[in-house]
Amino acid sequence: MNRAPLEPLTVNALTVDVEDYFQVSAFDGRVCRSTWDKLECRVEANTDRLLSIFDEADVRATFFVLGWVADRYPALLRRIAASGHEIGSHGYWHRLVYDLTPDEFAQDLLASREAIATACGVKAIAYRAPSFSIVEKSLWALSILAQHGFKIDSSIFPICGHDRYGVPTANKQIHDLETPQGTLCEFPPSAWTRGRMSVPIGGGYFRLFPLSVTLQAIRAVRREGRPAMFYIHPWEIDPWQPRIRSIGLKNKFRHYVGIARTERRLRRLLILQPFGPLTQVVQAVHAV
Repeated sequence: MNRAPLEPLTVNALTVDVEDYFQVSAFDGRVCRSTWDKLECRVEANTDRLLSIFDEADVRATFFVLGWVADRYPALLRRIAASGHEIGSHGYWHRLVYDLTPDEFAQDLLASREAIATACGVKAIAYRAPSFSIVEKSLWALSILAQHGFKIDSSIFPICGHDRYGVPTANKQIHDLETPQGTLCEFPPSAWTRGRMSVPIGGGYFRLFPLSVTLQAIRAVRREGRPAMFYIHPWEIDPWQPRIRSIGLKNKFRHYVGIARTERRLRRLLILQPFGPLTQVVQAVHAV
């Protein structure tokens, strides 16, 4: 059942998945993890640009950081924390959860948390799976998150039709999930559903459709009584990034469409809608 529309001052969640251009799931078949250190890394500079954009707009966000990035750019994590943003885990190696065993997932999760804590002294309590890969066949991961002290997850996308993620029957509201290891708060990524079509709010959809569509999607979600969640990656504001070759037309389109206009659109979006970090939004609306 939909709730009453949100008050205008209730903020939406602003989230960043901190990974480099060559670490996306679409390139798994072309870029081996053993070669990551040999490639031109642009994640630090691009994340710093996002920090500057957010500072100019006077907004704060949740940064879901790869452990691999935390190990190599600890000063970047310290700058994120010093700027007042929340830091969560995006795993260590950007491996899809449903491609891992429970033991492998736990090891990856703990390695990411250790890397983040070593870099900036923050104990991550929020998690987002790479490519939203907690789906029906990997719901076992929620219990492992609770077991290791995570409080908030943002991995279960309540949509259908995507080849890599989505749980069509999932609850769209911020809600508590009971697991054998304890309670976990789930903040589902947002999508605007019209008939059979769902438009996720962020990522490639933000780059593909006009800004007016994203704004309409956010307003529609808020009319249903839910704060919207927007997500972006640092590489999405970097039209000069090195191109990965032989990745197929679908992956090429998904990764590069609209990338030259992302930063301009983002700056405009931050003026037109109120945003804040994940935990702030949960605390503001979850008990309502």
